[in-house]
Amino acid sequence: MIDLTIAPSTDPVSIYRHRDALYASDMFIAALKGFDFFTWLADGPQTIESICRHFNFHLRPVDVMTTLFVASGWLTRDGEQLSVTESAREHLVAGSPWFIGPYFPEVTDRVIATDLLKCLKTGNPANFASRKDHQDWHKAMETDVFAKEFTAMMDCRGVLLAQALAKNLNLAGRKRLLDIAGGSGVYACSLAAHHPGLHATVLDKSPVDKIAAGAIQDRGFSDRVDVVPSDMLNTPLPSGYDIHLFSNVLHDWDVDLVKQLLKTSAASIEPGGLMIVHDTFLNADKSGPLHVAEYSVLLMHVTQGRCYSEKEISDWAGEVGFQPVEHVQSAAVRSALVFQKH
Repeated sequence: MIDLTIAPSTDPVSIYRHRDALYASDMFIAALKGFDFFTWLADGPQTIESICRHFNFHLRPVDVMTTLFVASGWLTRDGEQLSVTESAREHLVAGSPWFIGPYFPEVTDRVIATDLLKCLKTGNPANFASRKDHQDWHKAMETDVFAKEFTAMMDCRGVLLAQALAKNLNLAGRKRLLDIAGGSGVYACSLAAHHPGLHATVLDKSPVDKIAAGAIQDRGFSDRVDVVPSDMLNTPLPSGYDIHLFSNVLHDWDVDLVKQLLKTSAASIEPGGLMIVHDTFLNADKSGPLHVAEYSVLLMHVTQGRCYSEKEISDWAGEVGFQPVEHVQSAAVRSALVFQKH
């Protein structure tokens, strides 16, 4: 097994960005060829809400789409108002002599673009990777075969991210960590490897809990990392922990459930405890960064969530009694917001 305290000798960020941006072009194709979005918007500024009303779309996917287009330089945001840029007006608006629309494929030629258009119309995620024989990610995770596949996907990413996060966190004096929806347990194991006085628990639903127990044993951490089977959305979190970790978890859920999870954490963590939100974050005005806006499209397609801004997470955490402590980097343009319970 890989030593969880050792980083690779090279930086794979460019490789990660290819994966994270995989669905962004299909979002652009869906808007350009599916409903001629830029031509319509060229008539005058609109808000996210008015876009939803005009096209009968849902808020979450429209927020993700417009954030991508602002970050790409095709829209500008002035308060709540969205307008096309001069570049978009010249190249993305039908009737312009430089209109590039015919150069791009039809939506029906792109399976992901087709499903993104459905996401806009329904507000719901598509089947995982647009597979015809799968349900959406949340439902598919209840099956053994898919849970093993997806957990392995997140584990290979976590080997890099977890050690980078663990090296940058100050956990002096902390004793017990609860890794909420912790998947394979790679984050819990890595944090334990870097902080010898720390014991950790991975909390996840069946069948992921069994996958995690096996992975933890294989990594040799069974004496310091255990597993609790539980559904974080429907069951109170166990007490007795002075650290809660949400690593790449909150971005899977829409705003109401993100707030619910933060409230659940605040209700069970020890006074003075740390809550760590490890993720990719948009900037406050949702003008970028581009790579996060691109990744948000992937999340919108496959989950019930999207990427959130640091301000959004901080505001919602503050509402339930957490105060910000620090913002630390991990790897591959991920980072963590650290909060303390009042």
